[in-house]
Amino acid sequence: MTDPLSRWRAHAEGAVLLDGFHALKHALRFGAEVPVAVTTDRQAALGLAEELAGDVRGTLDALLTEVSGQEYAALVPRPHPTGVAALAVRPSRAAGLRALARTPRTAPVVVLDNPRNLGNTGAVIRLAAGFGATGVVTTGTLDPWHPTVVRGGAGLHFATAVERLDLDDLPAGPLFALDPEGEDIRGTRLPDDAVLAFGSERTGLSAQLRARADHLLRLPMRPQVSSYNLATSVAMTLYHWSATGGAPLP
Repeated sequence: MTDPLSRWRAHAEGAVLLDGFHALKHALRFGAEVPVAVTTDRQAALGLAEELAGDVRGTLDALLTEVSGQEYAALVPRPHPTGVAALAVRPSRAAGLRALARTPRTAPVVVLDNPRNLGNTGAVIRLAAGFGATGVVTTGTLDPWHPTVVRGGAGLHFATAVERLDLDDLPAGPLFALDPEGEDIRGTRLPDDAVLAFGSERTGLSAQLRARADHLLRLPMRPQVSSYNLATSVAMTLYHWSATGGAPLP
């Protein structure tokens, strides 16, 4: 058997870095193919699995290989407190596009219009997975599979479709864009096939996306408060969808 560092290097190109125990746990739960996983303390990692993720404990037992702290630090750009890291095969773009295009949909698609913050994007993907959204689409230059985004998403990229698309290629469905000049969201029932669009943290919606929107909606906010965090805005909107007739989670 090859050593874990050689296996890591053999799979590193094009792979998704799962940074930390929780990212690996979630990826395994949602069917990720994980060819190699390492930890600085195998007993501690399996103890976490016993406590928090008994459903994948057996898989982790067979998968995890213990390495030294120095070896671990050489594999990851920013060591995680749990001392766990793995590589997963990225889902094919074709599969992601099929999931986003499938109709009828039972849950919305979230669109982040030219997001700038990697951590915020990861938090949105985590939220979308938790609410059972069909997927998350980003426009612009940010890579939604960047290691920092995957870290922020706790490995839940594998629980929903995540792709970067041009505005002209957004999934079909009524486009609801969040904008301070829109109608109060509390008066609107969001359909399951909605496309929910959110502007970037600094500049808001692009003129192109705003012009394409079928509906402009605003979130309730106290006067003189400038804005909500991007992930908070997505959470409020998805909760509104779920509370006003959204498809129930299993």
